Amino acid sequence: MYAGTTFRNGSGRIVGVHQKIDRVARRHLKKYLNHDSYFPPIKEILHFEGLNGPDGIKRKSPSRDEPWHFINPSNPADRNLVMIINDNIYNLSVALKEGNDVRAAFEAAWLSHAIVDGLTPAHHYPFSDKIEELWGKPQHERLTVMDKNFIKGNTYRDTISKNWQYWGVGGVFTAHYTFEWGVASAIASESFSEAAPTKAEIKRVVKNGFEAEFMRSLRLVDDMKMYDQFGATGWTHDLAADTRDKLLPQIIKAVCLAWYYAAYMARSENS
Repeated sequence: MYAGTTFRNGSGRIVGVHQKIDRVARRHLKKYLNHDSYFPPIKEILHFEGLNGPDGIKRKSPSRDEPWHFINPSNPADRNLVMIINDNIYNLSVALKEGNDVRAAFEAAWLSHAIVDGLTPAHHYPFSDKIEELWGKPQHERLTVMDKNFIKGNTYRDTISKNWQYWGVGGVFTAHYTFEWGVASAIASESFSEAAPTKAEIKRVVKNGFEAEFMRSLRLVDDMKMYDQFGATGWTHDLAADTRDKLLPQIIKAVCLAWYYAAYMARSENS
């Protein structure tokens, strides 16, 4: 999802989707935390979004330890993102248990970012496969800014064709960016006051763990086929309505549940 330009701190404060989701999820989380449970305030969490978040790393250090938040919902063996989420939850619970405020804010922000991207329809597209097809090598082997942004083909015509497939109208990256900007536009005026998890969902995450909840949300989002619809029709009123009424509430709930589960783990280990 869009998190600002990553050129300066605070660039996504108004239209950043990640930032908006974090604000709403943090507000809903407050309803379920014990009065003596510590969780980083939203200001500290948002410090690690945008320029200081996963997207900022991509700009500063292309493909060097770059977070890769894509997942194939149809492939149970595609667990890289799930492992990242599980690691973030564990690290967040440890930071909360130890009272490490800065580390807790960092882990909360990066955990949320991974979940949001994983539940974003545009991140279900096989980006890695397309990059390897166009560049002729895996995405993590594009080690310079130039190599990440420019495809060198076998001939002049091949170079133009491949770059157009990626950057041109309807290209792989252009479609990805346009979808995410459409989400940002569709939710700009929404408060999502009804997007809080239910008590039953809170009990379920405590019983089953967050991975089960994430996979449940992933299936629900995948069943909507929003990116397929976007590819066929572009942004429509119906797609914007589904984004506001179905997609974003599902993502906000997932982030809130993940944060709650980490806080629950920290509290359990302290008791």
